[in-house]
Amino acid sequence: MDYPLLNAFLTMLWFFLWVMWFVLLFRVIGDIFRDDTMGGGAKAGWTVFVCVLPYLGVFVYLIARGRGMGERDVRQMQRQEQAFRSYVQEAAAGTPAAGEARATRVDELTRLAGLHDHGDITDAEYEQAKAKVLAG
Repeated sequence: MDYPLLNAFLTMLWFFLWVMWFVLLFRVIGDIFRDDTMGGGAKAGWTVFVCVLPYLGVFVYLIARGRGMGERDVRQMQRQEQAFRSYVQEAAAGTPAAGEARATRVDELTRLAGLHDHGDITDAEYEQAKAKVLAG
């Protein structure tokens, strides 16, 4: 096998540059569709430009809208962080989620119906307690 070490190095270099290029291309396309300030026509135009003339399209996009890419990434990370923090606070506080609240209401209504059936509470008390459970 006659494949010098330098050729193997250059082949690996080109392969990694090729992979980096696709990462950059997909990141630009993802940013195009994530941007809420652009309309549908602008998104379609940038997508066609990036797909038809990929090198030129990506470089022009990075020059024209590169700063906005970073700002959108920061805003997205802040939204995710806020959502995570609110989820952790709700879980730590022990507040029931929507499904759990519904299950708790069903259990409470079942308990009230049992008390009513056994004659432990009157019809008026049952209706009042049921209205309170359904309202809360």
